[in-house]
Amino acid sequence: MAAAPEMRASDGDRDRVAAALREHVAEGRLTIDEFNERLEQVYQSRTYGELAKLTSDLPEIDLHRLPAASESVRRPHPARRDEKTRGSLKGAWSAWAAASAVSWMIWLLTMVTSGHMIPPWPMWVMGPWGVILLINTVSGRGGQSRRDT
Repeated sequence: MAAAPEMRASDGDRDRVAAALREHVAEGRLTIDEFNERLEQVYQSRTYGELAKLTSDLPEIDLHRLPAASESVRRPHPARRDEKTRGSLKGAWSAWAAASAVSWMIWLLTMVTSGHMIPPWPMWVMGPWGVILLINTVSGRGGQSRRDT
């Protein structure tokens, strides 16, 4: 039985129209400003007729069967994951090298200005961090955490 336009709409009905409007924004049929205006009107609407007016110029969207293209956008491709891992490794090694360089410069300046030999403490900064990075690089895990695998 089709709902009469003067019949009162429920919160669920308003939520379904809001979800459809979000899909139309994602498809490029509505601008953000148009979406915001219509969304405000959605939650002020009281009847099915008022809700229908907000989407009358838009095609129907079945929210239970969204386009397959949206699914492929959400799933990462394996090749992209490899690129991401390489980028994570490169960033991690760059951070290690920068921190090591700064540590060695501080050690060198401290040793020169104090005038006596100071034990090379930067090795304690570089060593454990570098070993962990090396293990991750060799094992191929890169910047992935346990939750990502």
